[in-house]
Amino acid sequence: MPKSQVRKKKVYTPPTDVRPTTTAASRKPSPVWLPITAVALIVAGIGWLVVYYLSEQEYPVASWQYWNLAVGFGAMVASLVLLSRWR
Repeated sequence: MPKSQVRKKKVYTPPTDVRPTTTAASRKPSPVWLPITAVALIVAGIGWLVVYYLSEQEYPVASWQYWNLAVGFGAMVASLVLLSRWR
């Protein structure tokens, strides 16, 4: 039986209007304050919740009652939002 002929495939190059214009090297790195602020927010949120529970709901702000939980968790969520922008 005769052998079939081997054909070379052409290298695919996407059209110029479809190519992405930005490369990984052209993106600016994150500012230095971003990870520092994110870590500070995590620590502050955890600290807020720990103080709230250990003081039997009297501190940091007694009149806020359970809104103290929202402040603590809100700080941690804000840090996650900042960390999602970190490059």
